[in-house]
Amino acid sequence: MVLVIGGSGSGKSAYAEACMETLSKGKRKYYLAAMKVYDKEGEKKVARHRQLRKGKGFVTIEQKTDIERALEKMEDGEKTALLECVLNLTANEMFSENGIQSEASVAEKVVDGILALRMGLTHLVVVSGNVFEDGTRYDETTMAYIRAVGKIHGSLAERAEKVVEVVAGIPVIVKGS
Repeated sequence: MVLVIGGSGSGKSAYAEACMETLSKGKRKYYLAAMKVYDKEGEKKVARHRQLRKGKGFVTIEQKTDIERALEKMEDGEKTALLECVLNLTANEMFSENGIQSEASVAEKVVDGILALRMGLTHLVVVSGNVFEDGTRYDETTMAYIRAVGKIHGSLAERAEKVVEVVAGIPVIVKGS
């Protein structure tokens, strides 16, 4: 598992896709999209990411929650996947139709789901965004979300073979080689 983290517009998605090119040789390649689109800005972001992936051989699976269920939609055999992104997946799990879920239960559910996904794949590249960088104190619900993401990052980083932070388009290896 490779964990790729970076700020908005840092180049983390492009790095993750390049990583997939290396890891997926001879294997099926899946793109797991977790973003719910709510507005024109979201539509633009999805369109941009689709354009970036065009012609790269990805099979896209939209899986907004219960990320491990994406395995049910994949073919048998060796396969790789790029999950984009932990921030969206966490928000979808936390702010569900059943109300706001606790940060601890959401962190556990997301980590367990990603680890189950990892077990069914040859390689998994997980993309996420930086949290706690702006120094702003938000309302308690938003802070619970940020803390949940922080717990998820820590847990995934501990288990990942490689952790990379992309800064201004430059990959900085935090763990692994």
